[in-house]
Amino acid sequence: DDNDDDDDYDGDGNNNDDDASASPSTSVDLPHHLDHCPILDSIFGQRSRIFIQRFVCGQFGCGAEWPYVEVCKMALLTSEEKKYFKKILAFNAARENFLIKAVSCPGCKSSVMRTNESSLNVCCKLCTSNKGRTFEFCWQCLKEWKGPKPRSDRCGNDGCCNQLLKTLQTCPDVVFELMPDITGCPSIRACPTCGSLLEHSKKDCNFVVCPRCKMNFCFVCLKQCYECSSCTVAPRQTSIPVWHHVNHTRPFSLQ
Repeated sequence: DDNDDDDDYDGDGNNNDDDASASPSTSVDLPHHLDHCPILDSIFGQRSRIFIQRFVCGQFGCGAEWPYVEVCKMALLTSEEKKYFKKILAFNAARENFLIKAVSCPGCKSSVMRTNESSLNVCCKLCTSNKGRTFEFCWQCLKEWKGPKPRSDRCGNDGCCNQLLKTLQTCPDVVFELMPDITGCPSIRACPTCGSLLEHSKKDCNFVVCPRCKMNFCFVCLKQCYECSSCTVAPRQTSIPVWHHVNHTRPFSLQ
């Protein structure tokens, strides 16, 4: 809820009422006593290159994880910035959940693996044996499968949708401060290599570096930098590439 104070958000989708009543901003709970952290400045200073799921201390040899609530205080984030990074955390958590290799079957609660990453339709062998009929469910909404198959965007159940794809399709266009002649470019893109969602800061140039896979690409045409010459705006993405840690990708394509 945009009207809620995001100080209560712990980074895992939970609200902490105890944190909301805590004392004013301090650094006591952080691994190192800092009045204001330059490491956090570097993290939060590049919106177009952000890929955050957890905050880890950058001091050499430490690696301690920082609580999201304390990070917000130490980075001196405004209410607008808190809402922005809360959204980024949700994006990345949703993506990791989507790419996990096993889920609990809604029929028997056993762990089921997905062998085909491009299809949301999954068959539970245990339920199929117990019920005497093929039992299939949706990897995305975790309900018994409805509708035609295979599909990579959604099943026939009400409310089933890929929030990441929905974001790519509905986000507003970006207005580049350095390139005012470029219009019609979505403000959020999926990295062409690993699928991480990146939102442009509006202030930087069109070239961005994905912090997850380190690919340097053009935010406008989605080509790698060395391939970008006469740049034209690429259409809104209708698939999210799956990163296999080798030099190729396989996208989830909307049908």
